[in-house]
Amino acid sequence: MMRPLVAVLGGAALLLAPAFLLSGYHLFQLTTTAVYAVAVLGLGMVTTTGQISLGHGAFYAIGAYTAAILMGAFDWPYWATLPVAGVLCFGLGFAVGLPAVRLSGPYLALVTFALAVAVPQILRARALEAWTGGAQGLVLTAPDAPAWLAVSQDQFLYLISVGVAVLLFLVARNLRRGRLLRAMLAVRDHPMAAQAAGIDVARLKVHAFAVSAAFTGVAGGLAAIVVQFVAPDSFPVQLSIALFVGLVVGGAGSLPGAVVGALFLTFVPNLAEQVSKSAPGLVYGVLLVAALYAMPSGAAGLAARLLAQYRARKGG
Repeated sequence: MMRPLVAVLGGAALLLAPAFLLSGYHLFQLTTTAVYAVAVLGLGMVTTTGQISLGHGAFYAIGAYTAAILMGAFDWPYWATLPVAGVLCFGLGFAVGLPAVRLSGPYLALVTFALAVAVPQILRARALEAWTGGAQGLVLTAPDAPAWLAVSQDQFLYLISVGVAVLLFLVARNLRRGRLLRAMLAVRDHPMAAQAAGIDVARLKVHAFAVSAAFTGVAGGLAAIVVQFVAPDSFPVQLSIALFVGLVVGGAGSLPGAVVGALFLTFVPNLAEQVSKSAPGLVYGVLLVAALYAMPSGAAGLAARLLAQYRARKGG
């Protein structure tokens, strides 16, 4: 009975320690990692059912603008904007997933990619400029820590981000347990057999897409609170591709893999910039290819393979 308690306390200490050991830019990097982890986690729910999305940056942008508009125009508290961003993106994800469920593979990827291309242009539209700020975007005021919590604003933003990430990871863990996970894997691997077994394949795919969009929308709202600024140029098509890269590097469908993928998205571009300021994209590409070559099934697949080898040796 003590082992789970020790594991929980150790994990909590590991997550809280950076808030008091780091400061400034390094703490902001970890805060960004927590935001990316939630977005990659959401994207992973789509791939668990065999779908490929290259447009989740659009839901990330919509969630960010939802939080920004509610905080700026309606003076909502920061914490109340995140559920609204999630619910709104759930509805939009359902609306997109309903017709897209007839598509699969590269066709679905192209549809979602078109969504990622369209959303930044829509945010620039003159008809919405009063709400979105047009090309100039919106500036937010970061929340201050409550008086009873003696931490700085950077520390508070880190604690908020980690808290939201932990909560959503627990929700995702519960959603993916038992029969639901088996149904999602069956739909991914053998859709016809899953349908013959009584699984409503279309309904499961649509709901998975909607829940995935909701997670990504919450991540976008959290990013707006952390960065304190949103603009159409902050959500280019490359964002959707980056989230997909994080998913592949971490391991599709893995909860810990989402964290690894988020770490890759946060730190590897900075490392590439430090190695070569003239060609950081080239260095980033080389590092990405090296990571995929060393981990063809992602970090989660590598960890599972190493664990299996260790158990085999121990059993032998």
